[in-house]
Amino acid sequence: MSYVEDPGPGYGALPPRAAFTSDAPSLSLNGTWRFRLSPSVAAAPPGVEGDEFDDSAWDELPVPSLWQLHGHGRPAYTNVHYPFPVDPPHVPSENPTGDHRLRFDLPADWPAGPAVLRFDGIDSCGRIWLNGVELGVTKGSRLPSEFEVGPLLRPRGNVLAVRVHQWSAGSYLEDQDMWWLSGIFRSVTLLARPAGGIGDHWIRADYDHESGLGTVRVETGPDVVLDIPELGVSGHPAGEPLALPVEPWSAETPRLYAGTLSTAAERVPVRIGFRTVTIEDGQLEVNGRRLLLRGVNRHEHDPRTGRVVSPETALADVLLMKRHHVNAVRTSHYPPDPAFLELCDEYGLWVIDECDLETHGFGPLGWDRNPSGEPMWAEACLDRMRRTVERDKNRPSVILWSLGNESHTGENLARMAAWVRHRDPTRPVHYEGDHDCSYVDVHSRMYATPSEVERIGQRDDANARRRELPFLLCEYGHAMGNGPGGLLEYRELFERYPNCQGGFVWEWIDHGLVTADHFAYGGDFGEPIHDGNFVIDGLVFPDRTPSPGLAEYAKIIEPVRVGPDPAGIRVSNHYDFRSTAHLAFTWVLEDEGTAVARGVLDVPVVHSGQSVVVPRPDLPVTRGESWLTVSAVLADATAWAPAGHVAGWGQLLVSPAPPRPSRPARGPVFRTAGRLILGDGEFDPATGAMTTFGGHAVRGPRLDVWRATTDNDRGASAGRPDASLWREAGLHRMQHRVIGVDADGDELVVRTRVAPPAQAFGFFADYTWTAFDDGLRLRVAVTPDGPVPETIPRLGLTMAVPGTFGSAEWFGGGPGEAYPDSRQAARIGRFSSSVDGLQTPYVYPQENGNRIDVRWARLTDPDGRGIRIDGDPRFAFTARRWTAAELEAARHTSDLVAGPWVHVTLDTAQHGLGSASCGPGVLPPYRLVPQKTEFSLLFSTSR
Repeated sequence: MSYVEDPGPGYGALPPRAAFTSDAPSLSLNGTWRFRLSPSVAAAPPGVEGDEFDDSAWDELPVPSLWQLHGHGRPAYTNVHYPFPVDPPHVPSENPTGDHRLRFDLPADWPAGPAVLRFDGIDSCGRIWLNGVELGVTKGSRLPSEFEVGPLLRPRGNVLAVRVHQWSAGSYLEDQDMWWLSGIFRSVTLLARPAGGIGDHWIRADYDHESGLGTVRVETGPDVVLDIPELGVSGHPAGEPLALPVEPWSAETPRLYAGTLSTAAERVPVRIGFRTVTIEDGQLEVNGRRLLLRGVNRHEHDPRTGRVVSPETALADVLLMKRHHVNAVRTSHYPPDPAFLELCDEYGLWVIDECDLETHGFGPLGWDRNPSGEPMWAEACLDRMRRTVERDKNRPSVILWSLGNESHTGENLARMAAWVRHRDPTRPVHYEGDHDCSYVDVHSRMYATPSEVERIGQRDDANARRRELPFLLCEYGHAMGNGPGGLLEYRELFERYPNCQGGFVWEWIDHGLVTADHFAYGGDFGEPIHDGNFVIDGLVFPDRTPSPGLAEYAKIIEPVRVGPDPAGIRVSNHYDFRSTAHLAFTWVLEDEGTAVARGVLDVPVVHSGQSVVVPRPDLPVTRGESWLTVSAVLADATAWAPAGHVAGWGQLLVSPAPPRPSRPARGPVFRTAGRLILGDGEFDPATGAMTTFGGHAVRGPRLDVWRATTDNDRGASAGRPDASLWREAGLHRMQHRVIGVDADGDELVVRTRVAPPAQAFGFFADYTWTAFDDGLRLRVAVTPDGPVPETIPRLGLTMAVPGTFGSAEWFGGGPGEAYPDSRQAARIGRFSSSVDGLQTPYVYPQENGNRIDVRWARLTDPDGRGIRIDGDPRFAFTARRWTAAELEAARHTSDLVAGPWVHVTLDTAQHGLGSASCGPGVLPPYRLVPQKTEFSLLFSTSR
């Protein structure tokens, strides 16, 4: 059997060790390499390892990189299915093979003696030669491999050759819901290893929360000393325990102590975080305190370079997470670049570090021959776990080891867990696929419904082992497209039940790849087997712009909450550890969305888990609907956010909207020149439809129950998708029948029935128009008729106004979009935007941009002329330059072309979002059930 199809872990590499730097010489071999792609192993040229081999006609390729993103082959995306025949451990003979060659010289001062060549990531299998000598073969794409090369080095003209195969036996262990991409995608480094240096080390830094003492002991080689200048430690024998008072490390206060491990030959800088992870009384604790993990799953992705993620991009991720109150990351589904974990140490994030293992493609085959239970894969599985733990053992941010993902269960996973416990008993073991929890330390689930989480919280479980363990949702809140909805209900459960300790939203980033005019997803590169836009499921867009879903999540998990209390203002501290001493509290009073007063609120220090009630500030008298917004903000700048960054906010209603003054009717309806005239409106006498208002051409408004479906509408975690049921009912193609137009008085009454073809149900819609001095009032009465569907997407009106009305202003919920089960981030205020700016550019176009609780809105042209719409009392609206049908038909943002109209929806209700793209559907309180409804709107001109 060739090395490509050998199910073992490869050969020739040194034993795994921690990732660290030192003052020993090192040489980065990143840069421009020679590259040639062959269609198969057999077609790859012989002799590429030799000095005399001529690669002058080859292409150039940057390293790190993935060759499909540089014009060699094409990316392919699958979620579950392997894109090759499942015949383990065999892979197709048509196996793209990329040869990489680099000539390099050593620096003039490079020392003689041992040296290590380190590869931090090769996908999926690499065979390596240096100066004509084979070093070995590496598998485990997202794990490092090191090779001893000291005797092979020469001062000039070193030739490094790496043959990388797209497919290998290792590919069966790497089916991880991401793009299949190949190459040397992490750094390549040459490291001098001085005699008497530090080959490896493990800093054991525990914290006793009762005594306040930290204990540090380093497992390393002989004659190593530890210095921690800040703690007065100098020349301490590294292997001897040392206890001393310290400040503990946590994700909220990531206290690190800079130190040095040294011998006479080498110095290794270290950053030490003191913390202790335990499971006590069925709860996951750090430093004696229960954790609530407000997390995300993070794949490594860049829209231009794929899994080649620069340090700057990794830092951008961490800063965005911290600024949106995320406190934990699951490294789905492999160890990330080591630099990311160093950032988690520095800035403060709890980490579940996941092994590079997933065999999901065996699931559709009934898990037959699944590597998790097959002896021939035992050493490869264990090797991947060893390399994960050894590489990242010094990271205080890592609090759990995860065996992998979606690999069913089997003896190989049990062996991995046993090895971890023996090697590192200081961190619990996680793996969701062990449903009986026979070899893990936490009970983990994906996409459990709120009712299931409640039963787990109540310890209502026949499995005694599960009842004893902390519970985590390793994946929930599938952030695909518009959504997720229903996150608030999960937070309430996590806070109600101590054993339910939070979870990780799937996932952090959309994996779109840059093309000329849009982001690409599965199928866009001609893949015969793909999973479409299921790879577009993140809280940030591919360019790392936060989505509305991230704003919603941030609001729900904010560590400080502000709200009304009968005695004033209640401030609650939901940090796990820290007090509010680092925060200031500011307030602003707005009258109909206009700020009229602001100040600082005097709030005493609130400790973790506690609340305090403070009186309202003295406020001036206001005339309109007025809201007091109180914000908890950083008093001083931190490493991750400036002073003034908001840690939590809340609103209190100060004075409701005054009653509307009674308006005398301005009728009657006039008939002239084949038109109906009522106030500022003109109507078609046959249909009763408005044709102009205030001199502006309009279309509608008329009843509409359809929205462009969302990914969650189209999902089916349980039962059939809402979108399928709606389409079967014909809600996307409703037809309007005019029953009568009554224009013989002070009111224009239009009676209609709105129904789909081929169906016996419909909706009676009666429109009653009345004129007033300042505009028109429309009262709409909707009555279901016949066996209507159980739910409908929305209920409201659709109209079109001139495309010149490109500016929007409104008083109501904002600034971003919101829906019934995703509205916590919307505050009441006065907002403005261009019509284009109202759109959320989801990679796969769908319903978006809904603004809720709108009191009034106006759409205007550059001269300020347009239409104002007032709710009686409220409505929701969208405004876009394409119809819902055009939005539904689009597959990429580039498909959406502006037309001559702005299409406006004015809704009394919307169906929720849910998470059914891969999770629970819309919860009952947010399902839009058809029923008899009346609502009113007022239309006036804006000049």
